[in-house]
Amino acid sequence: MKTIGLIGGMSWESTAIYYQEINRLVRQRSGGLASADMIIRSLNFEDIVALQTAGDWDAAAEELALAGLALEAAGADCVLICTNTMHLVANEVSERLTVPLINIIDVTADALVAMGFHRPLLLATRYTMEHGFYADRMALSGVNVQIPGKADRDHIHSIIFSELCQGRIEHSSRRKMAEIIGKFADSGADSVIFGCTEIGLLLDPDTQSLPCFDSTVLHAVRAVEFASPPVLAAVN
Repeated sequence: MKTIGLIGGMSWESTAIYYQEINRLVRQRSGGLASADMIIRSLNFEDIVALQTAGDWDAAAEELALAGLALEAAGADCVLICTNTMHLVANEVSERLTVPLINIIDVTADALVAMGFHRPLLLATRYTMEHGFYADRMALSGVNVQIPGKADRDHIHSIIFSELCQGRIEHSSRRKMAEIIGKFADSGADSVIFGCTEIGLLLDPDTQSLPCFDSTVLHAVRAVEFASPPVLAAVN
């Protein structure tokens, strides 16, 4: 099995999901006591948030690139940035690495297109919804991302940073998110992207008014597919 490298800690709540989900998938695939060969470089999220707030994306790219290089030096065969927002600098990080960086936007776009969905509502941080990098990369796959209005964007951003990234799950926020999804279901969206790695902590995909694509889970699946040997059919 190949070694998976995770740039985590942004936030650690969602990095814990990556660790659990990747190991669950490996056990499901291989059985018994199997678990993933994995290396985690967990950053101090407070430092990254300070760079986000200051708009210093160059410095943020450097921090993540150094983390990716450390993972590569430690033996990682691929690298994942365990946050949607920091894929704003994914190209800069990928250019510094010699191993593949598995991009969460590409993985999510692939899943949408495979299921025939092309007009997803994006629920994410303000940076992910407003900076254009996510929608632009999705557009390369023929996916037309729908973005909430400013008031809803502000509300979603606050839920993510003030609650989910601090381990708080509020029923009122769950209702608000469901309300936003319902609004877009009525206006032509055909699906929902959980475009923040913490949103799955709050929302159950099976209870929403539109089909939901959890980017965290999809990212973990792709990492395991990359790292695991192919499953061979039994020969009679």
